[in-house]
Amino acid sequence: MTDVLRRGRASLAFSFFAQGVAFALLVTRIPAIQDRYGVSDALLPAFLAAVPVLAGVGSVSTEKLVKRIPPSRVLRWAQPVVLLALLGVGAGDATVELGVALAAFGLAVGALDASMNMLGVSLQRAYGRSIMLSFHAVFSLGGIVGASLAWVGAHWDLALFVSYLPVVAVLLPAAFVGSRWYVDGGGAAESVAESGVSGTSGTLDASGASGASGVSAGGGVVFKALLPFCLVMTFAYIGDSTVSNWSAKYLQDVLGSSEQLATVPYNVYMVTTLLGRAIGDLGVRRFGAVVVVRMGAVVAAMGFAVVASAPGAWVGMLGFTLLGLGLCVLVPQTFAAAGRYAFENFGPGASDAAVARLNVFNYVGFLVGSPLVGALGDAWSYRGAMLVPMVLVLVTLVYARSFGTQPDRYGGGHERPRTADVGRGSNGL
Repeated sequence: MTDVLRRGRASLAFSFFAQGVAFALLVTRIPAIQDRYGVSDALLPAFLAAVPVLAGVGSVSTEKLVKRIPPSRVLRWAQPVVLLALLGVGAGDATVELGVALAAFGLAVGALDASMNMLGVSLQRAYGRSIMLSFHAVFSLGGIVGASLAWVGAHWDLALFVSYLPVVAVLLPAAFVGSRWYVDGGGAAESVAESGVSGTSGTLDASGASGASGVSAGGGVVFKALLPFCLVMTFAYIGDSTVSNWSAKYLQDVLGSSEQLATVPYNVYMVTTLLGRAIGDLGVRRFGAVVVVRMGAVVAAMGFAVVASAPGAWVGMLGFTLLGLGLCVLVPQTFAAAGRYAFENFGPGASDAAVARLNVFNYVGFLVGSPLVGALGDAWSYRGAMLVPMVLVLVTLVYARSFGTQPDRYGGGHERPRTADVGRGSNGL
C-alpha cells in the first residue's frame, strides 16, 4: 500500500474525528444555547429541525458540485465552515445571529458528511478491504471527546464562546494541514493503489490524470436502485435518534431511575458504538457485509426488545448497550455498499452521486425518529413506542442481500480476484 493511501486514510480519519467533536459540542449544549439566546420551548424545535433540513440541501448540492470539482475540495472548505459556524453559535447575542450560524452549520455539515463518505468509499475500494467502519469509529470517538468537553464547559459554567474557542483553534488549522493529503476516488484511488505512485495526494481520475470526479455519460444513478440502501439508512437513524433523544427520559420516567443514572445510557451507547465499529471491519473481512448487517439488525432489534420489556433501569441499560453494538455497523456498511453498487453498475463518478443521495436519508431518519417515538409515547405508551424502531430495524433483514456483491470489479479492466471486497460474504452473496 502506497504512502499516498496511508496519508489519505489518516487525514480523512481526522476529518471524521473533528466532525464528531463539533457535532457533539453543538447538540450537547442545546440547553445552554437556548438560555443564551432566549429561545422559547415552542420555537426551539424549529431551530433544531432546520439544521438537518439544511444539511439535506447541502448534501444534494454536493452531488452537483462533485461533477465539477473533486470531493476533496468540497471537504477542504466545508470543514472549516462547520467549525467557524460552531464558534458563531457561541459568539452571537441575537436570535437572528443564532439562525444564521445554525443555517451555515447545517449547509456545511451536509456537504461535509457527503464528501467525507465519498472519500471513505473510494479509499475502501482502493484498499480492497473493509475500512469504512474504522472512519465511523473515529467519528464516535470524536463524539465522546466532544461530549466530554461539553460536560467540562457546563460543569465550570463557561460561556459558549469560551468553551468552543480552544477546540476550534486546535481543530481548524489541523484540518487545513490534513486536507493536503486527501485522496479522491472515481477510479483515482485505485490507480494510486495499483501504480504504486507516491507523493502528495491529489485529484486523479481513472487514468491517473489530474481532474474532478465526474459522472460518465452513462453514470447517472437510478434512485430505484438505491432504494434498499435509503430505507436501511433511514431506519438506522430512526433507531439512533430514538436513543439520543429518549433514552434518558425513558429510564427516568418509565423505568424509575435517578436523574444521574438516566444520563448513563447514551454514554454507554456511544462507547459500545465505538467498540463495535472499531472491530467491525474485521467482521466484514471475515464473514462479509451481508452477515454483519444481518447480525447488526438482529442485535439492535434485541436491544429495543429488552428496553421495551425491561423491569428496571439496569436491564434497560443492557438494552441500550445492545443497541450500540447492533446499530453501529449499519450506517457505514450502507454507505460502502451503495457506493460500490453505483461504481460497478453506473460508472466511476456514480459512486459519489450515490453517497450524496444516500446521505440525505441520514437526516430524514433523524427528523422522523424523535417525533415519531414522542407521538407514539404520548398517544400509547413509551414501552410500545420502542417496538416501532425495533420492527423498522428488522426490515433491514429484507434488504440485507443488497449488501452483497458480484465478483470483484474495479473498473478500467482491472481484476483483483483475491481481494476481499466489502459485502463479499463467505457464501458468495
